[in-house]
Amino acid sequence: MTHEFLGQMLGVRRASVSVSAALLQKAEIIQYNRGKMRVINRGLMKNIACECYEVIKIEFDRLLGINREG
Repeated sequence: MTHEFLGQMLGVRRASVSVSAALLQKAEIIQYNRGKMRVINRGLMKNIACECYEVIKIEFDRLLGINREG
């Protein structure tokens, strides 16, 4: 997944994605290299994300048929 592609998905410039990704990597929240990105500290990522994270997660789980109770 390239910074260009992420920028298009998010509606922001590629440069903004590059800056944000570098900050997240420096904070040891993500690792990225050559188009691969991995969240290494999901708790911190959730803490810095907007309140919509949980709403979106619930909707994705619902659409994918994932039972959150079990």
